[in-house]
Amino acid sequence: MAGSERAPRTLAEKLNHLFESVHPAGRGPYSNEEVAAAIRDQGGATISATYIWLLRKGQRDNPTMKHLEALAAFFGVPPAYFFDDATAADVAAEIGLLNALRDTGVQKVALRAAGLSSRSLDSIVEMIKRVRELEGLSQDSDGGD
Repeated sequence: MAGSERAPRTLAEKLNHLFESVHPAGRGPYSNEEVAAAIRDQGGATISATYIWLLRKGQRDNPTMKHLEALAAFFGVPPAYFFDDATAADVAAEIGLLNALRDTGVQKVALRAAGLSSRSLDSIVEMIKRVRELEGLSQDSDGGD
């Protein structure tokens, strides 16, 4: 995670992070209604859009395991995301990477880097680090090196 960002900690933060970060490219976040309907259509636990809203606002913080499993399945994360901070941090980092890979500029760099030698790739990584430094960006999002 970049800079001063931290992994989401509360159930509401974790759920909101999924809503903000996990959606198809080219569209905005899912609505509470869309998520509730999709869970219902998949034969999952019965959950209302209002209850999802209450969870996201932190006004409810003790959903059933079936609700957590249904929400996790919808967003493609393990249920442990909701109650294990280490898992939440790992998932948040993976989501950040996937979202970065959606960026057309990142895709162009990745496609052009295919087939280059390790030495060339190391040089490119160093150039990117230097440019990030020049632009005042954090080095924390360097892919784990």
